[in-house]
Amino acid sequence: MKLATFKSDGRDKIGLVHAHDSQLFDLAAADAREGQNDPAFASMLALIDAGPRALDRAAALFEKHGRDPALSAAVSDVAILAPVPEPRQMRDGMSFPLHILQAPRGQRKLAARAKGDTAELARIDAEPLGELPEVYRKQPIFYITNRFSVRGTNTTVKWPRYSKVMDYELEFGIITRNKGANISAAKARDHIFGYTIFNDFSARDAQRIEMEGRLGPAKGKSFDGGNVMGPWIVTPDEIGDPYKLKMEARVNGETRSKGVSDGMLFSFEEIIAHVTQDETLMPGEFIGSGTVGNGCGLELGWYLEHGDTVELEVEKIGILKNRVERQDV
Repeated sequence: MKLATFKSDGRDKIGLVHAHDSQLFDLAAADAREGQNDPAFASMLALIDAGPRALDRAAALFEKHGRDPALSAAVSDVAILAPVPEPRQMRDGMSFPLHILQAPRGQRKLAARAKGDTAELARIDAEPLGELPEVYRKQPIFYITNRFSVRGTNTTVKWPRYSKVMDYELEFGIITRNKGANISAAKARDHIFGYTIFNDFSARDAQRIEMEGRLGPAKGKSFDGGNVMGPWIVTPDEIGDPYKLKMEARVNGETRSKGVSDGMLFSFEEIIAHVTQDETLMPGEFIGSGTVGNGCGLELGWYLEHGDTVELEVEKIGILKNRVERQDV
């Protein structure tokens, strides 16, 4: 099942995505057709909170009324919001070894460029990647980001005025269900509601300074609209193996990188087990995978420009598309 949050007739609604991702079936409207007013269909968080019963009810409504055109809207005719516009928490990880190795080198190159130090640039380029720091194999590494700065597909991301170097990040992630603490990895799959795409837009110059202080990231990641998620949530039954999904990043229609969700140092199940050690996981949280190898400009030395359109595609989920605009032009 694919589930979306969208705005139509001035109201936020949740819908079941169908007809090859071209239509949205309005769950609350279908429920009302039967004289019901199930609070589970008021928002995506309400649907997640209501548990399997609500998903079964959604499937039954679509089975009965899915062919009624009055209960569906074209995806092209509405605003697709982030599937969970305000997650209850947001964590983003560092899970892919190639990105972990290449990102620090990219930051050093960024610093050398800022100083005009061509010799240092050449020296960095000639260095081998080296070995993965052992800490990344010991436990999942993640940070908590701003859950109020989330936007959806087809939105324009406003370049923060304090930054001159904007970047995208090709990621996917999970939305959680079922409150719990001290969850074992073996039982963690029961806490995955579904999967979505994540673009962790990054102000790289601000991030570089913050990381020198050994705390962060903060303003390198947290600015209005910078956490982009979507276009919808896909439930696990439609994903199959989440660790074999093809991933691709395009800028202005040109492929920048391709990857596969294979090779995460820790699975989402293992990340949940780590996060919930003496800490309660809430339904409706987001946990990101971190950037797939070569999945950002920092690794490639190829950053965004004013007016660029970024498309992130993940197999079996869809395409997350956004435009980046400077505010000072």
